[in-house]
Amino acid sequence: MKLYLVQHGEAKSEIEDPERSLTANGEKAVARVAKAAKKMDIKPARIYHSGKKRAMQTAEIIGSGLQVPAQNIEAVEGLKPNDDVHPWVEKILQEKKDIMLVGHLPFLEKLTSLLMCGDENARVVLFRYGGMVCLEQKEDNNWAVAWVLRPEMV
Repeated sequence: MKLYLVQHGEAKSEIEDPERSLTANGEKAVARVAKAAKKMDIKPARIYHSGKKRAMQTAEIIGSGLQVPAQNIEAVEGLKPNDDVHPWVEKILQEKKDIMLVGHLPFLEKLTSLLMCGDENARVVLFRYGGMVCLEQKEDNNWAVAWVLRPEMV
Protein backbone atom coordinates (compact mmCIF):
# COMPACT_ATOMS: atom_id res chain seq x y z
CA MET A 1 0.00 0.00 0.00
CA LYS A 2 1.08 3.56 -0.71
CA LEU A 3 0.17 6.59 1.35
CA TYR A 4 0.45 9.97 -0.35
CA LEU A 5 0.80 12.92 2.00
CA VAL A 6 0.31 16.43 0.63
CA GLN A 7 0.78 19.72 2.40
CA HIS A 8 -1.75 22.26 1.12
CA GLY A 9 -0.50 24.84 -1.35
CA GLU A 10 0.64 28.32 -0.42
CA ALA A 11 -2.29 30.19 1.14
CA LYS A 12 -3.20 33.82 1.57
CA SER A 13 -2.65 35.40 4.97
CA GLU A 14 -5.53 35.46 7.43
CA ILE A 15 -5.61 39.26 7.12
CA GLU A 16 -5.92 39.08 3.34
CA ASP A 17 -8.45 36.23 3.39
CA PRO A 18 -9.90 34.92 6.68
CA GLU A 19 -10.66 31.57 4.99
CA ARG A 20 -7.01 31.36 3.80
CA SER A 21 -7.66 30.23 0.24
CA LEU A 22 -4.72 29.39 -2.03
CA THR A 23 -2.71 32.15 -3.63
CA ALA A 24 -2.40 32.21 -7.43
CA ASN A 25 1.16 30.88 -7.02
CA GLY A 26 -0.13 28.19 -4.67
CA GLU A 27 -2.69 27.05 -7.24
CA LYS A 28 -0.05 26.93 -9.99
CA ALA A 29 2.42 24.99 -7.85
CA VAL A 30 -0.21 22.40 -6.86
CA ALA A 31 -1.28 22.06 -10.50
CA ARG A 32 2.37 21.40 -11.51
CA VAL A 33 2.68 18.72 -8.82
CA ALA A 34 -0.61 17.15 -9.96
CA LYS A 35 0.61 17.07 -13.57
CA ALA A 36 3.88 15.41 -12.57
CA ALA A 37 2.01 12.94 -10.34
CA LYS A 38 -0.26 12.02 -13.27
CA LYS A 39 2.82 11.19 -15.35
CA MET A 40 3.94 8.92 -12.50
CA ASP A 41 0.61 7.06 -12.79
CA ILE A 42 -0.46 7.79 -9.22
CA LYS A 43 -3.96 6.51 -8.54
CA PRO A 44 -5.18 6.98 -4.98
CA ALA A 45 -8.53 5.33 -4.35
CA ARG A 46 -9.55 8.21 -2.09
CA ILE A 47 -8.32 11.69 -1.24
CA TYR A 48 -9.08 12.93 2.26
CA HIS A 49 -8.60 16.55 3.34
CA SER A 50 -9.09 18.57 6.51
CA GLY A 51 -11.99 20.66 5.26
CA LYS A 52 -10.05 23.90 5.60
CA LYS A 53 -10.37 25.88 2.35
CA ARG A 54 -6.69 25.68 1.40
CA ALA A 55 -6.63 21.90 1.90
CA MET A 56 -9.92 21.45 0.03
CA GLN A 57 -8.66 23.49 -2.94
CA THR A 58 -5.38 21.53 -2.98
CA ALA A 59 -7.25 18.21 -2.86
CA GLU A 60 -9.57 19.27 -5.67
CA ILE A 61 -6.71 20.43 -7.93
CA ILE A 62 -4.76 17.22 -7.37
CA GLY A 63 -7.88 15.07 -7.66
CA SER A 64 -8.78 16.69 -10.96
CA GLY A 65 -5.24 16.28 -12.26
CA LEU A 66 -5.19 12.59 -11.28
CA GLN A 67 -8.76 12.04 -12.51
CA VAL A 68 -9.99 10.93 -9.10
CA PRO A 69 -13.82 11.01 -9.11
CA ALA A 70 -15.19 13.98 -7.12
CA GLN A 71 -17.15 11.64 -4.83
CA ASN A 72 -13.82 10.08 -3.75
CA ILE A 73 -12.49 13.42 -2.49
CA GLU A 74 -13.83 14.27 0.94
CA ALA A 75 -13.35 16.33 4.06
CA VAL A 76 -12.80 14.25 7.19
CA GLU A 77 -12.21 14.92 10.85
CA GLY A 78 -8.78 14.58 12.40
CA LEU A 79 -6.54 16.18 9.74
CA LYS A 80 -6.30 19.70 11.14
CA PRO A 81 -2.88 21.13 12.03
CA ASN A 82 -2.81 20.13 15.70
CA ASP A 83 -4.99 17.01 15.65
CA ASP A 84 -3.76 13.80 17.25
CA VAL A 85 -2.10 11.56 14.62
CA HIS A 86 -2.66 8.26 16.45
CA PRO A 87 -6.24 7.68 15.22
CA TRP A 88 -5.01 8.07 11.64
CA VAL A 89 -2.35 5.41 12.11
CA GLU A 90 -5.15 2.97 12.93
CA LYS A 91 -7.25 4.10 9.94
CA ILE A 92 -4.30 3.81 7.57
CA LEU A 93 -3.45 0.31 8.76
CA GLN A 94 -7.01 -0.79 7.90
CA GLU A 95 -6.78 0.52 4.33
CA LYS A 96 -6.20 -1.92 1.49
CA LYS A 97 -5.93 0.62 -1.35
CA ASP A 98 -3.64 3.61 -1.86
CA ILE A 99 -4.95 6.81 -0.25
CA MET A 100 -3.94 10.46 -0.14
CA LEU A 101 -4.17 12.81 2.82
CA VAL A 102 -4.11 16.56 2.15
CA GLY A 103 -3.41 18.52 5.28
CA HIS A 104 -1.24 20.80 7.31
CA LEU A 105 1.83 21.05 9.48
CA PRO A 106 2.63 19.93 12.07
CA PHE A 107 0.10 17.10 11.57
CA LEU A 108 1.73 15.66 8.40
CA GLU A 109 5.23 15.77 9.88
CA LYS A 110 4.06 14.04 13.05
CA LEU A 111 2.13 11.34 11.19
CA THR A 112 5.07 10.59 8.90
CA SER A 113 7.49 10.41 11.81
CA LEU A 114 5.20 8.14 13.83
CA LEU A 115 4.69 5.76 10.91
CA MET A 116 8.37 5.62 10.03
CA CYS A 117 10.11 5.50 13.39
CA GLY A 118 7.52 5.42 16.14
CA ASP A 119 8.31 8.96 17.33
CA GLU A 120 5.92 11.65 16.16
CA ASN A 121 8.41 14.38 17.08
CA ALA A 122 11.32 13.06 14.98
CA ARG A 123 10.53 15.27 11.93
CA VAL A 124 12.00 12.76 9.48
CA VAL A 125 10.58 14.53 6.40
CA LEU A 126 10.46 18.25 5.69
CA PHE A 127 7.24 19.12 3.88
CA ARG A 128 6.77 22.05 1.51
CA TYR A 129 3.63 23.90 0.40
CA GLY A 130 2.08 21.84 -2.38
CA GLY A 131 4.63 19.06 -1.97
CA MET A 132 3.78 15.37 -2.03
CA VAL A 133 5.46 12.59 -0.06
CA CYS A 134 4.89 8.95 -0.92
CA LEU A 135 5.24 6.45 1.92
CA GLU A 136 5.19 2.78 1.09
CA GLN A 137 4.37 -0.01 3.47
CA LYS A 138 7.07 -2.66 3.47
CA GLU A 139 6.66 -6.43 3.84
CA ASP A 140 7.27 -6.16 7.60
CA ASN A 141 4.42 -3.58 7.83
CA ASN A 142 6.87 -0.75 8.60
CA TRP A 143 6.91 2.32 6.39
CA ALA A 144 9.56 3.95 4.22
CA VAL A 145 9.73 7.06 2.04
CA ALA A 146 9.39 5.93 -1.57
CA TRP A 147 9.84 9.46 -2.98
CA VAL A 148 9.25 13.19 -2.42
CA LEU A 149 7.90 15.56 -5.05
CA ARG A 150 8.26 19.27 -4.34
CA PRO A 151 6.80 22.02 -6.54
CA GLU A 152 10.22 23.43 -7.36
CA MET A 153 11.18 20.05 -8.86
CA VAL A 154 8.55 20.30 -11.62
